[in-house]
Amino acid sequence: MTIKILPARLANQIAAGEVVERPASVVKELVENSLDSGATRIDIDIEKGGAKLIRVRDNGKGIVKDELSLALSRHATSKIHTLDDLEAIMSLGFRGEALASISSVSRLTMTSRPATQDQAWSAYSEGRDMQVQLQPTAHPIGTSVEVLDLFFNTPARRKFLRTEKTEFAHIDELLKRIALSRFDVTINLRHNGKMMKQYRASKTEAQAEKRIAAVCGNAFVRNMLKIELEHQGLKLHGWITTPEGARQQSDLQYCYVNGRMMRDKLINHAIRQSYETSLRPDQFATYVLYIEIDPHQVDVNVHPAKHEVRFHQARLVHDFIYQALSDALAQSRHIDKPEINQSAFHEPSAPVIQDQQGVSSLPHSNVAEQTYQAVEREPAYPGKYVSEAVSESNSDTKHNVRESAPRRDWVESRPAQQSKKPSSQERYSEPAPSKQEVAAYQELMQTPEIESPIVAEQTANEPASANPPIEALGKAICMASGRFVMMADKQGARLVSMAQAEWLKNLGQLVPSKQEPLKAQPLLVPLSLKLEAELVDAAQRLNSTFTQLGIELKSRNHQSLMVMGVPQPLRQQNLQQLIPDLLSYAARASQSEQNLPVDALSQWLANQVTSVKSDYTLSEAIQIVAQIEQLWQDKLPLDDPKFVRPIDFTATISAFNL
Repeated sequence: MTIKILPARLANQIAAGEVVERPASVVKELVENSLDSGATRIDIDIEKGGAKLIRVRDNGKGIVKDELSLALSRHATSKIHTLDDLEAIMSLGFRGEALASISSVSRLTMTSRPATQDQAWSAYSEGRDMQVQLQPTAHPIGTSVEVLDLFFNTPARRKFLRTEKTEFAHIDELLKRIALSRFDVTINLRHNGKMMKQYRASKTEAQAEKRIAAVCGNAFVRNMLKIELEHQGLKLHGWITTPEGARQQSDLQYCYVNGRMMRDKLINHAIRQSYETSLRPDQFATYVLYIEIDPHQVDVNVHPAKHEVRFHQARLVHDFIYQALSDALAQSRHIDKPEINQSAFHEPSAPVIQDQQGVSSLPHSNVAEQTYQAVEREPAYPGKYVSEAVSESNSDTKHNVRESAPRRDWVESRPAQQSKKPSSQERYSEPAPSKQEVAAYQELMQTPEIESPIVAEQTANEPASANPPIEALGKAICMASGRFVMMADKQGARLVSMAQAEWLKNLGQLVPSKQEPLKAQPLLVPLSLKLEAELVDAAQRLNSTFTQLGIELKSRNHQSLMVMGVPQPLRQQNLQQLIPDLLSYAARASQSEQNLPVDALSQWLANQVTSVKSDYTLSEAIQIVAQIEQLWQDKLPLDDPKFVRPIDFTATISAFNL
């Protein structure tokens, strides 16, 4: 067969197979061109679901007369000029195929007038011969593109169009996504001459919330949490919902990368994993998220319809999203959804509190299994998370996560100079440990029989306490010295050490149950380690023990090992250092034994991941206490003086009687 160059008309119709899937695809390309032109108002008119007419009009910069014909040519664009431009694309379109492809399967008319021209010009192109005809016309500043009789010259493709209602539903959903990407643009949609949707430009947060409610519904707004996080050139902001806002289908999942609508597998996996312990298998998370990243760090030219991107640092982006959402969910849960039991939140007789919507404040699921491990250490991505608890009656009301808890009789005991509200950086960071703390941790790392990383004061000479044994922690009252939380019930008052509580929380999450091992979370990119033969041998001998802890190790040869997955508490640890240390400890502790007690490894790991702050807020203390109560149930070591001690008010009361 003879090799020939395809005619322009045939080449454009082949390209149209990628660009123009259905009428909604045409609307997407035309509206994105309007946004790239700087438009602040876009009007879309649809007839017969888009099969008969699609008209998109904007008030953007417009196109000069001499470039109108060129704009309808294939691979003609004003958005990139050099290879360097292709490596840092910020515009929504860049290939220059859309208009040529659309005009090859329809009757297309493009009218435009830039501010520099007094006269508007119209360019008409019909798919059969692709000849462009120019003529003067009347038109305000901006551009209008009219697409008539889509697929009129390709009947085989036209018969694959669905019903008018279905095709318009696709257009409506597309414009919802676009409306959420650009709050500063007014978008009007008409179908068969009837106004269907009006998205007015939003300049305030209240107006933005109205647009979100118009697209996602009031239930989304009532349960949404605002996210703002930035780290190493990565920025994540937007809204997610608590588990109460989950749906039975994935129809409220909107994600954008540098303003571009996206359905990326990497992003979806990170979001799904952050909700893994919060939702049932038949539930789907709902969110509107925006990722901003250096355009040089992302490739948008990897999918014909530009629905997917490729990140240069995929692991960083994945873990960044996962940590941000997990941390926000954990914080909102312990403030807005308190646990109803004999815990830090209520006394046993306390009634169930209901929110403004009449929803019971019972927890969605096990708090200890869901809470992300960011409070106990300085997070890798310092930022802030804000909850917006918006009721139907007052959509303008917003509360900070730490300020939105129901009012209770709590008085925080703090010196005057510490009573100011901490900044977001202070709230999510911690001071460097003291020399004594470091020495204590180093000593504990060498001792497998250790029960706690907290060095307690000598109590051998203290008199025996006459107080009755503690049966429950009770209700949180206030903080003392920033490191102890005072709790009380009818039995009396007591102080709980937050340092010991931190350790108990981590230990509880690292001890597998008798019924099943800890769940391993697979690493997006398995970690390869070069190790001594002795450590690789220990990993093989104790493989069943590590599996119980949710640590999946795979040996490649006698000097290398692959870390395939770890449990959630270890997810954000420095595995490149932690795993070799763990293997070294296990090799020494087991020596010639074939098995090492899982509890010993759990305690060792708890020692490594536990980080103690010098100053806790009351809400942080409540969260930690609630978690350990869920984890340990009736097995909390209430008789351990390193963890909890009764408060004796005898001397104070006697002083009043003097």
